[in-house]
Amino acid sequence: MSVWRLRDIHDDDLDQVIRLWDQGRPSEVRHPVFPVSEVIAAARGGQPAVVAVAGPELVGLAVARADGERAWIMLVALSKAWRNQGLGSALIAEVERRLRQMGVRRISAVLPPGATGASALENSGYRQVSGLIYYEKVERLGAGDAGLLTELGGRILPSGLWASLAGMREAKDAIEQRIVLPLAEPEAAERHGVRPPKAVILFGPPGTGKTSFAKAVASRLGWPFVELFPSRLSTEADGGLAAALRQTFADLAGLESVLLFIDEVEEIAAVRSGTAVDPGHGVTNELLKLIPAFRDHDNRLLICATNSLRTLDPAFLRPGRFDYIIPVGPPDAGARAAIWRRYLGPASETADLEQLVEATEMFTPADIESAARKGAQRAFEREVRTGVDDPAGTEEYLSAVADTRPTLTEEALAGFHEDIELYERG
Repeated sequence: MSVWRLRDIHDDDLDQVIRLWDQGRPSEVRHPVFPVSEVIAAARGGQPAVVAVAGPELVGLAVARADGERAWIMLVALSKAWRNQGLGSALIAEVERRLRQMGVRRISAVLPPGATGASALENSGYRQVSGLIYYEKVERLGAGDAGLLTELGGRILPSGLWASLAGMREAKDAIEQRIVLPLAEPEAAERHGVRPPKAVILFGPPGTGKTSFAKAVASRLGWPFVELFPSRLSTEADGGLAAALRQTFADLAGLESVLLFIDEVEEIAAVRSGTAVDPGHGVTNELLKLIPAFRDHDNRLLICATNSLRTLDPAFLRPGRFDYIIPVGPPDAGARAAIWRRYLGPASETADLEQLVEATEMFTPADIESAARKGAQRAFEREVRTGVDDPAGTEEYLSAVADTRPTLTEEALAGFHEDIELYERG
């Protein structure tokens, strides 16, 4: 076995750093003291960070963070093949040397039982202190996360989006029970042997609210929301779309929690032709490889949305990648009534809700919103023109409905119900 050498950490070490971090984390530890996002932020911020390499392979890592005369060792991670060979002690010694140059006199470490690095610390003269209890309160988004989230085009959504979802009771109940509750109540889920989902697919005709549901889930959990637009992935990176996709997923690892939403996922996961010259072949393969790695991390949720499951590559839909495949269909009469009430406002006293519900049978929530806005605009224009304050009535809204082209078609509904029969998993 070749001898290792120590060097500074480089930006292109990120993928290997995350793999080492995963190897050294005991499987029963769900919330490490220093998550990988903090470790990476410290290393990038100039804190003592040393890696060990053997040839081209990164086999060890140690990162510390100094604060005046005190420092914390945040991570000691070793490749399984290089443990018990003195590598951990060598990494710690180099980190200590750098800390001493910074004026540090007291170095501490907090590790879960059995974590990689415990033996190296003991061999380096560290002593275990008993009689202490570790307390912690976590805010969802720190300053470092906020900067990275901005770079990714993500944001923290306002609270209350879940409660504001009108109608769509069947889809809302399924999403709440299967997705939201296990993630919002992880301790209770664990007691009952329920594994919180890591990746799900929402499918249904255009305009039925798949994006709204994804945003509402992020709002309910208080997690950052990042939307990946397949059409905006850069083709200029080395390796084209596949490399851009891989880089996006690598950047996401820097966030402590995230809901990643990919709408129209068929653009990067369509049925492959089976030939290497297929331009979508490489990016679909890359996405198939990235999903299992994404699932390995806690506080991560991938929601993909598509209008038709039959357009997706069969490998994409195999069990193991997605926990649930949930339909989000058009609103029934009760849901349409709830959506109309939401947008009618003062006009709910003057408009005939039953007529509006019946007239919008093939309308999606987005279609109803559009018609309601048109009706309100016409009432507004009439008041400006006549000076008479009179809310829009049934006729104005029915006229707006007649001028709104419904998104749903009989063909789209037939395909949706066929997808339910063939693919629903929830």
